[in-house]
Parts: sequence; structure tokens; C-alpha cells
Amino acid sequence: MNSEWLSASGLVLMFVLGLRHGLDPDHIACIDGLTWQALGREGHRRHAPWIGSLFALGHGLLVTLIAAGVSLLSRGVSVPEALVQVFDWVPTGLLLLVGTMNLRLLLQRDATFRPMGWKLKLIPKRLRHHGSPWAVVLIGVLFASVFDTATQASAWGYVGSHRGGGLQAALAAGLVFTVGMMITDTLDGRLICAIDRRADGQAVARRYRRVLGWLIVGISYAVAAYNIGKALVPSIELEEAAFSLTGAAMVLLMGVVWVWPGSHR
Repeated sequence: MNSEWLSASGLVLMFVLGLRHGLDPDHIACIDGLTWQALGREGHRRHAPWIGSLFALGHGLLVTLIAAGVSLLSRGVSVPEALVQVFDWVPTGLLLLVGTMNLRLLLQRDATFRPMGWKLKLIPKRLRHHGSPWAVVLIGVLFASVFDTATQASAWGYVGSHRGGGLQAALAAGLVFTVGMMITDTLDGRLICAIDRRADGQAVARRYRRVLGWLIVGISYAVAAYNIGKALVPSIELEEAAFSLTGAAMVLLMGVVWVWPGSHR
């Protein structure tokens, strides 16, 4: 029980990471497509508002299982510290890549912006168009098995097992991460449903995607900059109260983005 991951600051950090991960362009692009698809099918409209929740549930459960499994299997296994540090830098590199990709698209004002991702192309077309709730959960599971997410979950499990928390810390981190991700992805899916009910839905959807795109760019660069700064100057690492404030600010920001299109009538 002495793991730093079971502390309030550690759990808040995982919650904030979950909120940010829910803004992954691949998540947004997938939830956007699946929700519009469900809205276009009479038999699937009833679960359209829950597409984001179902996707995040499948995604988060596999992340948690990977972290817990690595926590159990890595006991007594010594991994070079250099490899652990590489794992730590993978998310930062991907954040910079994602931020830059979406920034380039946003600056092309003549183009219709959609959050850019690449994981959806790995999902079988038949599964993408199945439309059932269980298919959405399975797509979320498959997303979590891709390199970057699986690598992060493995790193959390290894670090948790070697810093005194073991399985309990890995499970706590994974579940809190999942809750944060479900908040973001649920809001995204429900917002699309709200936009669909409007007469000017397509125009509002375009504006929403651009606002969301700038949010993705800002968060990606901000988190990457913090990670780099913390590595270079450890003294700037946020304390527990600051982590809590960051988490609250992220939730508030998600709420603002969610209600914003409704105010432009």
C-alpha cells in the first residue's frame, strides 16, 4: 500500500491521462464514424449516445488487464532502467506526432478538418460496419492492443510492480485511467447525437471538429512540453494539489467543448 500510484496524486495523474487519452484523434475519429453510422440505422439509434462509453469500456478493460498481467509476470524480472525510460518517452513522442499532424490539417483552412488518426485502418471493415454494442466494445479492445497503448499499459504494470504497489496499484491505475477516458469519449459520442438533432447539424459538426482539433493540438503539445520539462528540470513536477486542479480543469474543459455547439444557434 505504499506505492506512489495508490496516493491521491498518483490516481489523479492517471485520471488526467485517461481524460487526455480519450482525446486521442484515433478515438475521436472512430467514435465520430461509429456514432454517425449508428444514427443512420433505425435499429441502432438507441445505443448511438453510448458509442463512446462502449468503446472506452473495451479499451480501458484491456489496458487494465495488460497492466495487471505485466505486474504479475514481471515480479522477480529485472528490466534495464534504460528500457523503462524508453517506455516513458514513447507517449511524449506520440503526443508530438499527433499534435503536429492535426496542426497541419487545421492550418489548411480550405480543407474539411477531421481529427487524424491511423488505428481505425487496422480494424476489419466488416467489424467497423457491424454496428452492434458488442462490436463497439471489441473495437475498443482492438485499439488497446496496438503498439503505443499496449506499451504504455505494460510500462505501468512493470513500474507498479517494482515500486511497492504490485497488482493492486496496476489495477487501480488502469481503472482510474478508464474512468477518465470514458468521460471524454462519452461526451464526444453524446455531443454528436445532440448535433444530429439540429437542422444545421452538418455545419455545427464542422465547427465542433475544428474546436476539438485545436484542443487536441493544445493538450498534446502541453503534456509533451510538461514531460520534457520535468525530465530536464525535475523540480517543476506538479504537486498533489496541482494535479487535482489539472484534473478538475480538464473535466471543465470537456464540459465547455460539449455545450459549445449548442450555444451557436
